[in-house]
Amino acid sequence: MSFLGKVLFPLAIGALVVFPGCGRSPTANNQSESITFSWSNDVGPLNPHLYSPSQMFAQDMVFEPLVSYGRGGEILPALAESWEVSPDGRVITFQLRQGVQFSDGEPFNAEAAKLNFDQILANEGRHDWLELIQQIDRVEAEGDYTLRMHLNNPYYPALQELTLIRPVRFLSPAAFPDSGTTADGIKAPIGTGPWVLTEYRRDEIAAFQRNENYWGELPDVEQMTVRIIPDGETRVVAFESGELDLIYGDGLISLDAFQQLQESYQAEVSHPLRTRAIAIHSGRGPTQELAVRQAIQHSFNKDAVIEAIFYNTERRADTYFSDEVPYADIGLEPYEYDVEQANALLEEAGWTLPAGGNVREKDGQPLVLELSFDALNNVDKAIAEALQADLRRVGIDLRLLGEEEQSWLDRQTNGEFHLIFNDTWGPPYEPHAMVSSMRKPSHADFEAQSGLPMKAEIDQNISDVLVSTDETTRQQLYQEILTTLHEQAVYLPISYSTKLAVLHDGIGGFEFMPQGNQVPASKLTKSE
Repeated sequence: MSFLGKVLFPLAIGALVVFPGCGRSPTANNQSESITFSWSNDVGPLNPHLYSPSQMFAQDMVFEPLVSYGRGGEILPALAESWEVSPDGRVITFQLRQGVQFSDGEPFNAEAAKLNFDQILANEGRHDWLELIQQIDRVEAEGDYTLRMHLNNPYYPALQELTLIRPVRFLSPAAFPDSGTTADGIKAPIGTGPWVLTEYRRDEIAAFQRNENYWGELPDVEQMTVRIIPDGETRVVAFESGELDLIYGDGLISLDAFQQLQESYQAEVSHPLRTRAIAIHSGRGPTQELAVRQAIQHSFNKDAVIEAIFYNTERRADTYFSDEVPYADIGLEPYEYDVEQANALLEEAGWTLPAGGNVREKDGQPLVLELSFDALNNVDKAIAEALQADLRRVGIDLRLLGEEEQSWLDRQTNGEFHLIFNDTWGPPYEPHAMVSSMRKPSHADFEAQSGLPMKAEIDQNISDVLVSTDETTRQQLYQEILTTLHEQAVYLPISYSTKLAVLHDGIGGFEFMPQGNQVPASKLTKSE
């Protein structure tokens, strides 16, 4: 997903920044006190109320929600110990945890929570993808530890969306900018979480020290150090040389490298987390035609990709949402791999092969498409090359645009693509938050659907389903939404993606987290 915003980070670029109250430097720590892993991109300014370029895993380490998302979708206490929903579903009253402090010593209480909510609501246009923010009328503080949220309508996913990593997390009032508006940036990333960012060198390193005053269970290790390594092969070399304790994530190394590493090290594969997919623009160039979009579906040999690229670590996806996602088990018919059917669709639509040529043409125009992807994502690059080869067999010239991450994200928001990688977000976003964002311009889903003749009807059904209080009605609306999108072929689902982990001996406590964008930093242990 792509969220661009104005973010200011008052740090000297390229200089090592030591935050007030920081601990030892990562190079001074004993090996047993620190765990080091890597990421492709800089962690960013870590404004809890904004998005890219901040990395979600790092925001989650520092900032906490009112309620957290547990395994199986259970809503668990976090900064709120308990909550009560009014009979009409329009008011949620939270009893906040007492004795919690931000890492700078400021108290977390109802006033601080309201201050954060007020900032998020004041910048609600920035959060228009998330229906919860649009549904909040106001938030009131009653005494020190009671927070009352008033909604415009009963909103069934409200608690689920409060578990998200952004934007409803809490910044110390002392870290607000002088303007008082966090949309302008923050003074420093100060939260209530188990980790404190203590040292930072842009595009090189970020060191997180254990928050010794954390209200919950303290992490076992004292420090988590994140090294920024854009290249997958370099990351593997750093791991094998002992510079990294673990590799964790999706696309950070090739599956070939994972296969080799798992022969000598601890290796783990998560359960499916979300759908790996490509969005196809229905309003731009040749992909405006349904026949072209359908031909792309039939041309892609997913099983070969699953075997050759993923080594069967992922399961083929036939629909945009897994049938395990609430409301998504509706019996949609898959687009089978069928080259003859793809060729027939293109021929019937007037896309023919010229004599001696291998790229189809129509009205003198060649069938040339562009696929944009993050050049640092090793897995997406391999998939792109496989799709390019498959489409070539049916006379489609697919040109690959491997770009810097921000350029790829910009294309998602401005719609300058024919095809673009656009995974679903996994729990707890699916399906409600995902479909909510489909109504909003400057999102890849909206842009992909923008050429559909029934786009207004899709958007209205989404608006209705999110505030529906009748379960049968809700099921019917989701079925209409998901069936239409499937039949219009605006998404090319590839696989139900997993995360991979490779760990050195001595690293214990590892487990995959309930949200795909979380890193199990607080669970890890290290022994000599």
